[in-house]
Amino acid sequence: MDFSITPDQKAFRRSVAEFAKLELQGDVRARETSGEFFWDGWKTCAEFGIQGMPMPEMYGGLGLDVTTCLIAMQALGRHCRDSGFLFSLNSHMWTCEIPILDFGTEEQKSHYLPRMVNGSLVGGHAMTEPGSGSDAYSMRTTAVKTNAGYVLNGSKVFISNAPIADVLLIFASTDRDLGWAGITGFLVEKDNPGLHVGKPLSKIGLKTSPTGELTLEDCFVPESAILGRIGQGSAIFSAEMEWERSCLFACHLGAMQRQLDECVQYAKDREQFGEPIGNFQGVSHKIADMRVRIELGEMMLHKVAWMKSRGKRAPLESAMAKLVVSEAYMASSIDALHLRGGYGFMSEYEADRDLLDAAGGKIYSGTSEIQRNIIARFLGL
Repeated sequence: MDFSITPDQKAFRRSVAEFAKLELQGDVRARETSGEFFWDGWKTCAEFGIQGMPMPEMYGGLGLDVTTCLIAMQALGRHCRDSGFLFSLNSHMWTCEIPILDFGTEEQKSHYLPRMVNGSLVGGHAMTEPGSGSDAYSMRTTAVKTNAGYVLNGSKVFISNAPIADVLLIFASTDRDLGWAGITGFLVEKDNPGLHVGKPLSKIGLKTSPTGELTLEDCFVPESAILGRIGQGSAIFSAEMEWERSCLFACHLGAMQRQLDECVQYAKDREQFGEPIGNFQGVSHKIADMRVRIELGEMMLHKVAWMKSRGKRAPLESAMAKLVVSEAYMASSIDALHLRGGYGFMSEYEADRDLLDAAGGKIYSGTSEIQRNIIARFLGL
């Protein structure tokens, strides 16, 4: 098992880092205050090739393997402070593009993927409902067969990209008696008359990532809108989560690296009792723990990428990696704030952004408790 990266991967990481430094900056705090999505960043990312990284060249993508995608997302997380924007980017790629690539018909791929790669279409993913969060497969949204297709009825909540999405992968039950085996995925476009998108929801973190509610009222879709097969929704969801729980959380690792860089510099510059605070173990040990968390998370994410690049499933490994990285990001964000003392508590120094953004990581893509349930299940419990 070799986790070293190639010269080409190192060069690509450098190019992504330079791109982020040059193009993905601006006044993040102003965008957060207004809840504005970073459209200029979206367009420049598409021009650079970010949305097309895992997509084959025949659809306009770069055809990169999962390890290279992970490395690139980590570089974005380190050099772009707009975590909300990066979250929307990840949602588009791993929970809409990838499922279409892996489970779609050739007609679906040709219709959606080139425009998702070039940035002219934004993708979203709708699983969560008001009464089914962690218990995802107990959803009440239904899809009833008609002569020409299916009619969807129900509601979804906390849907990332919903207010800006052009196409949504919506999961519904075609047979509630079958539980998880009766879940099916449907590709629904925003102009479908039965699909209603609510106003963007106000969040404590990831404020530049538009999140909304969906209502489906006799929403008719043709059979050509089915992604995969009837009843294959749970398999689609599980497969896409392996991508999200690796590449999305690589962005978290990048943010943790930025935190570490800033805390090391602060510990060298800030003096108390006549010497830099980095000389005190109470400070230096916090910074050492931050470094250890990054190393551990990086090893776990790269193992998931290594397995997937060899055609293996990684449900246990991706759950463990997601759990470790999300918990580590939260812990490091608290340490980064605490290390600065009173200055860390001032919004001017922006330690609050990482802390509030990190809090979401313990909830989305399956809560920390759900990841522990997955791990326990693999142990036979």
